[in-house]
This record gives sequence, structure tokens and C-alpha cells, in this order.
Amino acid sequence: MARPKPTTGTKPGPKGQVSVEPLSFARWPKDRAARREKFIEKYCIVPRGHGAGKRFQLRDFQREMLYGAFAPGVRTGLISIPRANGKTMWAAAVALAEMFVGPPSAEVLVVASDTRQASHVLKFARRMVELSPELSARVQVYADRLYLPENDATLLPLPADADALHGYDPSLLIVDELHVVTEAVWAAATSVAGKRPESLTLAISTPASSADSIMWSLVQYGREGTDPSFYLREFAAPDGCDIGDREAWRIANPALSCEEPFLAEDGMASVQRTLREPVFRQLRLGQWVTGVDAWLPWGMWEDCTAPREVGPREPIVAAFDGSASGDSTALVGCTLDGHLFVIGLWENPGDPRWRVPRAEVDQAVDAMFGKYNVVELSADPWGWRSEIEGWASRHGVTRVIEWNTAHAAKMAPATDRLYQAVVTQQVSHDGDPDLAAHFAHCVAKRTPMGDLVSKDKKSSPRKIDAAVAAIVAYDRAAHHASKPKKTNRSWSF
Repeated sequence: MARPKPTTGTKPGPKGQVSVEPLSFARWPKDRAARREKFIEKYCIVPRGHGAGKRFQLRDFQREMLYGAFAPGVRTGLISIPRANGKTMWAAAVALAEMFVGPPSAEVLVVASDTRQASHVLKFARRMVELSPELSARVQVYADRLYLPENDATLLPLPADADALHGYDPSLLIVDELHVVTEAVWAAATSVAGKRPESLTLAISTPASSADSIMWSLVQYGREGTDPSFYLREFAAPDGCDIGDREAWRIANPALSCEEPFLAEDGMASVQRTLREPVFRQLRLGQWVTGVDAWLPWGMWEDCTAPREVGPREPIVAAFDGSASGDSTALVGCTLDGHLFVIGLWENPGDPRWRVPRAEVDQAVDAMFGKYNVVELSADPWGWRSEIEGWASRHGVTRVIEWNTAHAAKMAPATDRLYQAVVTQQVSHDGDPDLAAHFAHCVAKRTPMGDLVSKDKKSSPRKIDAAVAAIVAYDRAAHHASKPKKTNRSWSF
């Protein structure tokens, strides 16, 4: 399949007809990296941000990336770097340099998760062309690409679609934000590379949110250091550093510590206050962390462990989140001073024929009312309405209430209440490993009313029912603890 060329029906930009002589690079260095460095600093203009309107001056870390990726013999480069370090603008400058000082008929493909993301590099490159009289006189600007007639070079963004990548012969393939690219797309992208004597596949990304990613596989491969054709550069804060350690910020973010920094510490501090810790570590400290999508900060739930015996007849609130068939069913209690404990948890052991043992659950609820002073049982009615009616009949209609866990207006404030209690260690729990696992499976789901918890995906086998029941139990216990007491006895919450 031949490489697509601009069609006659596509309108080029204002400088569509090229009438000037080609730029001369006759006495330029032969070294690939040195040629690109000279081109960037001579012809590229910073389109926005720090230094906007001035010549692009490569910082030491940008020069290091350039010389590492374009070193002799390197075919694949992977740069892992936190956000806000100018990687997309740097990639745009490198892409333009490839068009002019790369091989004849240079083909620069920019691949990302979708066309919009891939077009970010094109947008910056287009603006650099517009700001430079030398480049704008020679580059034809199309809506979806740049074309250099003097040497038949093209810059083209493409979506991360395996089918869209076939039929090209790139001299430079830039993969933007590799952390969201699938293994199939990476395989398709790299299958079209390597045909030329000196082609390069260059991936630039923040770390992925999971070790189950092509990026993590490539990082592990690069760390082995056994393949001289593979260049890996990681910018990351030291493992185990404090999230507020500003020296660690500077190590991870070269734009903070380079000559003429273009990233501000006060901006980083503001971001730290608004991002959950694992997300901040991944996106702004360049670290590989588990639980990036987790609802609770790393280790916070474990820090609230304080096993204790909940005494007979001690006032508690309980919450019930049930499954109609093969999912898990949870019954969680909370004392009025904020201690959570598991009363019952029924989970599918992996048998597709398994069903929740309703009679056993019914007996457990009755036993709970016999053992504790149950101030309230809040139960999700979905699939269990008849049982809930039976519990209310036996134990009191004022003590058994329906609580719809799908009602965001109620669940969002309850979710926020427990989140705040966990991070400030105002709640304790019995250390039950199954309850801990359910909390670890919770991901934050943003809604206009606040955060909710959900599975990582609808069909996920990772259950969260016990965590949902704990959220409800804690919220209702807080409600009852704050009510005026008819006796002299009071509880602190």
C-alpha cells in the first residue's frame, strides 16, 4: 500500500505554493542527534508558555533525551516522564526536525489513544511552522498533516488503531502517552517500523496505572539493559519518598530543576492538594504505583486497623448489601463510636452454579439482632425486598429501613464521610482481610454530587459489596451518634 499523499482537493494553508529555495544543511553535522539539535534551536519557535515567541532552547534533559533516542543503532526509545514537562512540545520540535534533516521522504507518524490526542503534536508543530518565516515559506499546512514538498516529507497523526497503522513506512514513529496504548496497537505500530536503515520508534508517556500494560513490559525490558537498540530513560521520584518532598519533585520533574525552569513549585503544590496520592505519584512524580485508580489512598485503610471485641448488646448500626444470585452479599456493622466490623460475607467461590444462601443470610440477620443492640439495619432492597419485610416484621419497622445504594444523592455524601474518616483515622476496623480486599477493589467514580465507589469495570470479578455496606453503616452510625440521647449516656463519634 502506497503512502497517502495530500490530495488535490485538500486546501493547503496560506503558504501552500512553495516558491523559495530549499534550506541548505550541507555543512551540518552528520550525527543524527546533533543535526536535529541544531535544527530545533535554529528554526523552531516556542508556541506558548514559558519563552513563547522565542527560539526553542533545549534544556539539558531535553538534549539528553534527544541524544539518547537518536544514538547510533537505537531503533526503539521509551521516555517515561511526568506530566507538565513539555514532552508534547519537545516531540513536535523533534517531528519537524525529522521532516527537514531526516532521510529523504521522511515520514513522521504520531500515534496516540485517539486522533484528538495524536493531533496535539501536530497542533504544536503547525504553530511552530506558522511562527517561523523560514518554515512557513516551505511547509504546506493541511487540516490533518504537514507536508514538505522539497523532500517529500510528511507529518501525520493517527489514532491508536491497528488497522489504521498498516501501509506506512515511517522514519520516525512517535507514540504519545504509551500508557493508554494496547499491546495490539503497539504490535501494529512497530510492525510497520524498521524498514528503513535508520528508523526510530519513540514512545513518550507518563507511567501506566497498572502493571498489566505494554508500557510496563517495555520498561522492564529496558531496565535489563541487554539490548543496545533499545533506549530507556525514566524520570521519577525515589521510591518511598514523601509525597510532599520537594527535592523528590525536582528529581522527577526536570522542568522544575533545569536552567530556566518552566514548571512552578506552587503549581505542583496546588495539584498535590487536589489529586489523590497514587494519582499524584503516577502523573506528577513518574512513579509506578498500585492503586492509581483506587478510591482510598495507598495504605490508609490498613492504618485504621484496631481490632477489638464488640461487646454483647453494644449499640451498633448494620448495613446490608445483597446480591440476587451469584455476586457477593455483605452484612457489616459499625459501633456508634465508628468501629467497623464484618458480621457476614457470602461470596461466590468460583462456581457458576453458586447462589447466595438466602436462608443462611436470614439466620445471620436474626442472630445479629439477638447478639447486639441493633439501632438500625439499613438494607439495599434490590432483590431482597421480601426478606427485608420479614426482618422489619420480626425486629421492628423503625429499626429496619431501606437504603438504596444506587441513589447517588445519598451515597455520595456517605462515601465522602467515610473517606474523610479514613484519611484522618477517625474510623477503625477489625482488620478483616476480605473487607480490606473489597476496599482495595473500589475505584472512585466522579459524579456531580461527589465521589461514588464502583468496580474497575462492570463485569469485573473484583467485589466491593462489603465496602459499600461499610460506607452505609458508618454514615448511619454517625447519624445516630449525633442525635440527642434520652438518657445521660452519650457516645463520641
